[in-house]
Amino acid sequence: MPAALSAFACYGAALVLTLALAAWLTPRAWWRRPNARALAVLVAGTGAIGTACWWIAGPPASAPPPQAALHQDAPRAGGSYRVADALNLRAGAGVDAARLAVLPAGAVVTATGAQDGDWWEVRAERGGAVHAGWASSLWLRRADEPGR
Repeated sequence: MPAALSAFACYGAALVLTLALAAWLTPRAWWRRPNARALAVLVAGTGAIGTACWWIAGPPASAPPPQAALHQDAPRAGGSYRVADALNLRAGAGVDAARLAVLPAGAVVTATGAQDGDWWEVRAERGGAVHAGWASSLWLRRADEPGR
């Protein structure tokens, strides 16, 4: 059932239930002519009962999207990324791991596809040598992404 139809059903049922409860629980004199008190009872009752119905019987929560859809820039093996600012290449994921090299801003790294939270395993060529290590993805931009 679409969400709009489900909400309409919940609040429609709430209105009917509010009218029935108001007729049964309030003095009959309240309903002889329209007034603000009767309107307030209908609005508050329909709102409260409809919200409770929607909360209990509303549409099921949709399945969470796959991890790749959550983070479009998840490292893909062989993907090229540009270093946004001076970047420490580390022996392991985390700031406590030993620093292997410092990559200057603008350097291009290649992701291996391994990931540990925000840390990506990358390879970079610097000074004719290929360095492999872990880098914080917060400092990496897609190579095809325009710079500031």
